[in-house]
Amino acid sequence: MALPLGETIAERVQLVLSKIRSTAVKAGRSPGSVRLVAATKTVAVDRLWEGINAGLSILGENRVQEAVPKITALNQATVRWHFIGQLQRRKVRSIIGLFDLIHSVDSLELAQEIDRRAGEAGLCQDILLEVNIGREPTKAGFYSDDLVQVVSTMPRFSHIRIKGLMAIPPLTAEVELVRPYFQKLRELAGQVTALHLPSVMMDELSMGMSNDYEVAIEEGATLVRVGTAIFGARYA
Repeated sequence: MALPLGETIAERVQLVLSKIRSTAVKAGRSPGSVRLVAATKTVAVDRLWEGINAGLSILGENRVQEAVPKITALNQATVRWHFIGQLQRRKVRSIIGLFDLIHSVDSLELAQEIDRRAGEAGLCQDILLEVNIGREPTKAGFYSDDLVQVVSTMPRFSHIRIKGLMAIPPLTAEVELVRPYFQKLRELAGQVTALHLPSVMMDELSMGMSNDYEVAIEEGATLVRVGTAIFGARYA
């Protein structure tokens, strides 16, 4: 779907960046404490260039097969790449070394595979742990009740660094209804921090998308994943 008449990608980028800064300041936070991850699934490279030229610095991809050619095509751009979609273990080898951060590590088995492949490549991969914050059977991720115990086992992995948590709350038409889920993720990060585990940090909270990123920022998000508000409605 095309953007509304008179609104370019550049204008959308600037609007979202402005809202991020103003929301952070209103919440008593530094405007630089929140970073925009532009969700780029199905977005063509020429449109990504428009966004980059307008100020995008982090691009988030959902699919390995789509990400690799985009990364190659944009290799001259000064951008960082994050993997934000569900990652299958058999595709881990394909992305090691391509992404600065993997947001969606949803099982111990996936963490183990990332650790193994990163070790083979001589790298240490930064990851976030995905939390199924609403305990939805159709979504992946660790349950809140299990997270502290699971994280306690992860320092044995020597080629990953846990940088924080990611969550997608249940879909709702009322934005305020997602606030408790964002609060819960922040509380979980505090519980993990209290463990003082090596290679486990809770510096990042990846939460909030086009419809609710301002609420997420108010509740402590450091990374917001925004696609539709920049590129318009997209279809797989």
